[in-house]
Amino acid sequence: MATNSKLAMAGALSVRHNRLPMAAFSWRLRNALRWTFLWGLICNTLAQAFTALTGVPTITAELSLRKRNLDGTWTDYGIVSRRVVTNAGVAFLVDDWDANGQDISTMNFHGCGTGATAEAAGDTALVAESTTVLTVDSTRATGTRAQPSANVYRSTGVVNFDGSAAITEHGLFSQAATGGGVLWDRSVFSAVNVVSGESITFQYDCTINAGS
Repeated sequence: MATNSKLAMAGALSVRHNRLPMAAFSWRLRNALRWTFLWGLICNTLAQAFTALTGVPTITAELSLRKRNLDGTWTDYGIVSRRVVTNAGVAFLVDDWDANGQDISTMNFHGCGTGATAEAAGDTALVAESTTVLTVDSTRATGTRAQPSANVYRSTGVVNFDGSAAITEHGLFSQAATGGGVLWDRSVFSAVNVVSGESITFQYDCTINAGS
């Protein structure tokens, strides 16, 4: 006796994007109401509009961060600062263009610290750079480079901690060792508290705005 049968198969695939939990609203509000944060937002917006209108190029930047907590969970703090590219950083870029022994691609090392003094274009270092609370003492995190669009340079660095600190500032530098190198950009934000075993991932985006 012959038996003919057919087996039909069916299925469904769904995709869900899980967003990281955001930092507490009180922290985000406190950081957003800082004058330097508001001023950075205003200036970045105006710079982009000015370039679009006139064709005069401008440089804008923003720093985002997220923290890996001791229990393995993550907290997303979003964009924490949009200031400030330094005079020393701009001079470094010009010197590289002039083949004066500089290399702008070395601007890829992430330092952080506990200083709260507002950012200024004249800054050449962090106010109080962290050294001994880093997992590798006195060594900045080496960034992973990316180019999310043709006019955006991105550097993402992971800073690991083996001590407790209230991190309030970040800098992008030209060398890994703390206490030296040229500071391209300094950012200040409300305190992000860390303990041994935690880490902060800093994402720095620098945009060269060109006229349309």
